[in-house]
Parts: sequence; C-alpha cells; structure tokens
Amino acid sequence: MHRYLFSAIWISWALYWWVQSRQVRANVWRESLSSRLLHIIPLLVAALLLWLPSISVAGLNERFVPLAWWLYWVGFALTLCGIFFSVLARKHLGRNWSATVTIKHDHELVQSGPYAYVRHPIYTGLLLAFVGSAIALGEWRGVVAVVLVTVALWRKLRVEERGMQQQFGEEYLEYSRKVAALIPFIL
Repeated sequence: MHRYLFSAIWISWALYWWVQSRQVRANVWRESLSSRLLHIIPLLVAALLLWLPSISVAGLNERFVPLAWWLYWVGFALTLCGIFFSVLARKHLGRNWSATVTIKHDHELVQSGPYAYVRHPIYTGLLLAFVGSAIALGEWRGVVAVVLVTVALWRKLRVEERGMQQQFGEEYLEYSRKVAALIPFIL
C-alpha cells in the first residue's frame, strides 16, 4: 500500500510541477549545468532510495522505527502537509518560479504568503514531505534519503541566496534578517 499511495502523491506533485513550469517568465541569468547537477543528483538518489525498495543496500532496509500503522499515517500526514505547503508556495511565487536557480526578467522579491514565514517554503515543504515519506517507510534508506535531500536543498538554497542578494541587494538582506530560511523563527 505504501508504494502505491505515496507514489500517487509524488507523481501528482511532479505532474503539477511540470504543468506549472510552462507558465514562467524568461530567464535573465541561470545557474550552470554543473552547479545544477550538484543538487539534482543527490535528490534523484534520495528519490530512488525511497521509492525503489528492490534496491538493496547493506543495512538500509532495516527498520529505524517499529512497524506500526500509526507511524505510517503520521508519515502520510506529514507528506501531504509538505506537498501542500510546497504547492502553496509555488502557486504564490507565480511566474517568478524556476526549477533551476535563475533570475527572471522583471523578477519580483516575493515576501508574502508562505514567504512571510520562510524564505524557501518550497524547500521546507519538500523536506517535510521527504521526512513524512521516510517515517512511513520506516527503513534506514529513508533517513539517508532525508539527509541527501537536506544537503542538496541547503546547497541550492545557498546558490539561490547569492543570486537574490545580487539582484535585490539591501532589500533581500533585510528580508533575510527578518525571515528564517527553512524553519520558521529557527533556521
């Protein structure tokens, strides 16, 4: 059941992302392919670890939490909340969104909606969704996937922050002093 329910959630999210990616502004600047691969590859490895149980890596198929129905549903709820938050943030960002780190033509610094609570709410939502998926799976492979996603998104966040500081200067620095990067009021 885990495989099908979570696959449906993540595939639905990916389809929404793909459809919405067609409605964005033109790029003025885009990160290099080599830079992009440094966060895409760990994200892909994390996804494979979570959704391909046939991949057997020594020790990673062992459970880190007991097999319990309530843990599965807690993980499911966290995954849904994370997916919802990332979609809400993506929708709020509108035509400024991009899968790669870019500066768009007439780029706007969005500070409202989810962006009033964290500077990178899409990443926050994705991290929460991966944590939920890992809890529902209950195996060490999920923990490794969450670590990989965290490292990949943190790296992407740093690249994005540099671009936003260059584009918006003091306005972005002030925003970053007031609003946490990933976890409201904490980080």
